[in-house]
Amino acid sequence: MTIRVMLVDDHEVVRRGVRDLLESEGDLEVCGEAGTAEEAIARAQAVRPDVAVLDVRLPDGSGVEVCREMRSRLPALRCLMLTSYSDDEALFGAVAAGASGYVLKQVRSSDLVESIRKVAAGESLLDPALVARMMQRLRRGPEEDQRLAGLTEQERRILDGLAQGLTNRQIGGELHLAEKTVKNYVSNLLAKMGMSRRTEAAVYAARVEERHQHG
Repeated sequence: MTIRVMLVDDHEVVRRGVRDLLESEGDLEVCGEAGTAEEAIARAQAVRPDVAVLDVRLPDGSGVEVCREMRSRLPALRCLMLTSYSDDEALFGAVAAGASGYVLKQVRSSDLVESIRKVAAGESLLDPALVARMMQRLRRGPEEDQRLAGLTEQERRILDGLAQGLTNRQIGGELHLAEKTVKNYVSNLLAKMGMSRRTEAAVYAARVEERHQHG
């Protein structure tokens, strides 16, 4: 059975390298490519891949958001995030968006191929202990919405940016604020929410939003 893979990365040379690598394997077929978030969402619906390999940072948005959007339209789709950074932020964002895992761009070719096969087979590459801990933290229920009640309108906007996986600089660009100002806002809102990490706040906000949409 051939695994249909879609590649989403704004660097053509990266896409070409990954395409060549995957197509040299007998069971993998690249069925589509995209260089922007908008293009990725449109192409995914047209080609309906089994697995999407998504760069976390795209020129017009976050791969994490694209993953969430794609999976809301194609629930059977498995997403594998590709990132240059090994950080909790990428991991938390990926978990919140329903990705099956994430791999570093420095990964060995054979490991990337293996990761795609595992994800296609329904396996998760995310550390189960970390996912469980995060879910537990997020399941504390609606009374925790009080944490958001204490935030100012601007802090809420910044928190929304965090929930989308944006960097301070990207949030600043959207809200016309200096990067340093955004950093100060983030520190303040974390203190108000009783959290020490921006990733914690981002995932929390994403889940609250999801609960409101479905509840």
